[in-house]
Amino acid sequence: MQPKTNIAIFCETRAEWMIAAQACFMYNFPLVTLYSTLGGPAIAHGLNEAQVSHIITSRELLETRLKAILIEVPRLQHIIVVDDTPTSWPGYPRGISVHNMAAVQQLGAKPDNASRERKQPLPTDIAVIMYTSGSTGVPKGVMISHSNLIAGITGMAERVPNLCEDDTYIGYLPLAHVLELSAEMLCVAHGCRIGYSSPQTLADQSTKIKKGSKGDTSVLQPTLMAAVPEIMDRIYKNVMAKVEEMSYFQRTLFTLAFNYKLEQLGKGNSTPLCDRLVFKKVRSLLGGRTRVLLSGGAPLSAATQRFMNVCFCCPVGQGYGLTETCGAGTISEPWDYSTGRVGGPLVCSEFKLKDWLEGGYRSTDKPHPRGEILIGGPNVTMGYYKNDSKKQDDFVVDENGQRWFCTGDIGEFHSDGCLKIIDRKKDLVKLQAGEYVSLGKVEAMLKNCSLVDNICAYANSDETYVIGFVVPNQKHFLALAEEYGVRGSLIELCDNSTMEELVLKVITEAALAAQLERFEIPRKIRLSPDPWTPETGLVTDAFKLKRLELKSHYKDDIERMYGGK
Repeated sequence: MQPKTNIAIFCETRAEWMIAAQACFMYNFPLVTLYSTLGGPAIAHGLNEAQVSHIITSRELLETRLKAILIEVPRLQHIIVVDDTPTSWPGYPRGISVHNMAAVQQLGAKPDNASRERKQPLPTDIAVIMYTSGSTGVPKGVMISHSNLIAGITGMAERVPNLCEDDTYIGYLPLAHVLELSAEMLCVAHGCRIGYSSPQTLADQSTKIKKGSKGDTSVLQPTLMAAVPEIMDRIYKNVMAKVEEMSYFQRTLFTLAFNYKLEQLGKGNSTPLCDRLVFKKVRSLLGGRTRVLLSGGAPLSAATQRFMNVCFCCPVGQGYGLTETCGAGTISEPWDYSTGRVGGPLVCSEFKLKDWLEGGYRSTDKPHPRGEILIGGPNVTMGYYKNDSKKQDDFVVDENGQRWFCTGDIGEFHSDGCLKIIDRKKDLVKLQAGEYVSLGKVEAMLKNCSLVDNICAYANSDETYVIGFVVPNQKHFLALAEEYGVRGSLIELCDNSTMEELVLKVITEAALAAQLERFEIPRKIRLSPDPWTPETGLVTDAFKLKRLELKSHYKDDIERMYGGK
């Protein structure tokens, strides 16, 4: 391989992913990253666009995903498999060689290869072409330079206090996602240990952990952890369900301790006795040694954030960044226990707010300036790979030559310099009567409802009301059915119009309590028995809703809920 030739990596999060990435960085091979949950056409699109001849993958992904599309990727010649077995790979098309990683490492250790001249990359050279699993359309490749990566992790390091060799980080989010890649690079730079896990083996109660066995967090006892809100919400709901099952005395004790600690945190005091007597058990769910939890990828609900701060006895930093800004932007300070905010700008970033008149947001608004968030600084990436027309829209250069990325998110700055995300341009729908509805805001409010595991709000501009697709929380949903004497399997209950009405009633009450406007509250809903996972193609790897896919998936239901139009 010649320097500046692309190598692709299509693999689950594991040590070999990071080892291969560091080797590519050393020899100046831009690393093309693809989510392990992308569908065949999206994988083929990425590999062909980047003209890849070498790909690093795992045995499972090779046999279940990659093998089927090899014929569509004519340039591919070498497949390096990170697993050790098997050693021979029959049945592959002519012209494609499959190698084991161990064999490739032996090849590199030979004396004639070990002395091979290594040309160090320039700061401006591409380190990663990261294909986003974007919530809309074909995945785009974001070009991240070596200096972008360094700037991003420098900014993050400043908000995580006392990073050192004594820290242990648990890696389980997709490494093809900028949050996980940045977090692990940060650990490598500071000599922290990394233990590799997966969402299915994370905790003692995880789906792939045998009953009575320990999950990865219990065994590893990490001190640092990154999480997406979807996973934090799941932990929160599990613990609250256990609290509900406690005796009256235990439940009262837990509630008293929770409220007392919340009050003390607000005053800046610690509560060692509460921590030891009441919250030790909850804290042990993540191994018992966590000192920093970083949340990113989507907004974290206030209830979940408060719960994490109190019960896990460690600060939960909310961060905000995008693939286009190398994951960096803002992270809240460890001592900031306020909710709903994402902290102040990192040292690598500058922020400005641009008026968005259509949505009624202006940088002159009082008491807080509001507008579309623009991020500038050395962590702003080089643009989209082979995509000139789109590049011009989202990346702008000001009169001083500073590059800015237009995020499409609407934010407001508070007097202490902290940012709050309040809306998103793409999520705004104008109803027939002229009211604007922010779908993301509606979803964030309703996700706090214990009956809702996931929700997608939908509105048509030529209609007068909002509708929704809801994945109900199985336990609460079945309890509701029993309470009203509705019988049937989960699928039958989700198809039952009585259950739809009952759930809608609960959601409406939650929406009114959250002070949503009447026109923002879904008037009709469709219940889904199956959870939305990246494998179903209805959410991204960071669990963001893919609105286009959800719309086509529920096409018939949309017609029904809008009166067959």
